[in-house]
Amino acid sequence: MLNIDHMTIRFGELIAVNDVSLEVSGARVTALIGPNGAGKTTLFNGISGVYNPDEGQILFNGENIKGKRPSHIHNIGISRTYQIINLFADMPVIDNVITGMHDDLKSNFFDSMFHTRRHRREEKECYEKAHDLLKFVNLEHRAHEAAGSLPYGEQRRLEIVRALASNPKLLLLDEPAAGMNSREKANLDETLREIIERWNLSILLVEHDMDLVMGVSEYIYVLSFGKKLAEGKPSEIQTNPDVIEAYLGGDD
Repeated sequence: MLNIDHMTIRFGELIAVNDVSLEVSGARVTALIGPNGAGKTTLFNGISGVYNPDEGQILFNGENIKGKRPSHIHNIGISRTYQIINLFADMPVIDNVITGMHDDLKSNFFDSMFHTRRHRREEKECYEKAHDLLKFVNLEHRAHEAAGSLPYGEQRRLEIVRALASNPKLLLLDEPAAGMNSREKANLDETLREIIERWNLSILLVEHDMDLVMGVSEYIYVLSFGKKLAEGKPSEIQTNPDVIEAYLGGDD
């Protein structure tokens, strides 16, 4: 599904992502780990069109999306969350979810202005779908509260369902467990498994919580100082001496 071929991203003299190649395929979780500053979020930004990589290709279902606009990348089936929560804080929870469906709507300005039958039908379908997604993460009772009033862990779950609202084929999750307590992290593990089963999509996960990564991932890539240090199944990564030295055995 996703094939990153020798991606390099530079910021002046700094090489943030250095000749990295990786693949994501099948309905499974692939994890990307590494110390702070390893280049993980920069790589996400290269995939999602925030940055235009200096070198390499990014193939998504055979299409080279390197340098494409974020809106195009979103429309062809890649959706993401962010390391720093990026919700509309003053907007109701349910409307935050509906914003994720915007590109799928067929109603035009005329439909919206005159509340045509098509507009009313789409509006009804959007709210039904949003309620279903909120129910999936146990947030339906918060539907009409301001998103910014939710506890941090619930805001993280809301970001995930907003990303799901666009019916993606690939979901990029940037540190979804950040700020969650142990119970919320255990629920997130279960939620990620249910997402794959229910929507049959792929997840590329950036995460520092190693219990979550090792429990939910089928394949792991490790970055260090912008370079790919290792790759393999969780059992292989856990016993890799280079990974242990660079990340798993450190204080990060």
